[in-house]
Amino acid sequence: MIREAGPGDLAALVALEAGFPEVDRFDRRTWRRLLAGQTIALVHESDSRIDASAVLLFRQGSDIARLYSISVDPAARGQGLGARLLSACEEQARARGSARLRLEVRPTNKSAHRLYDAAGYRVIARLESYYPDGEAALRMEKLLIAPSDGAP
Repeated sequence: MIREAGPGDLAALVALEAGFPEVDRFDRRTWRRLLAGQTIALVHESDSRIDASAVLLFRQGSDIARLYSISVDPAARGQGLGARLLSACEEQARARGSARLRLEVRPTNKSAHRLYDAAGYRVIARLESYYPDGEAALRMEKLLIAPSDGAP
């Protein structure tokens, strides 16, 4: 089940992130800020346990939503949770009037590249020294609204 996250999910979201490299994880303070800001955080629950999450950022006056994060518990990988969360994020972005969804991804994250490529994202820029460890990022984008539907 995919649902919107709330403040009551804070401990479970921090626990989900604990299994990832420190440079890539959100701490409790970051999650608290994300859950209270111009964001939508979605979670996937299996057996009353959060095993995946995604965070969307929105900027007032912009038709571009940003996928800030998708996290899937290593024990739950290979079940299509990333693809389902990505699709749910696209639906949320469309519902809020976003014409495009952008994200940044490490060039070395091959599984994420397969996910985004399969979903129709394309690389629009390379951002050098983007991550705290100095690794570059690839900025990817997908049109959510066909040009005939009013997208620029």
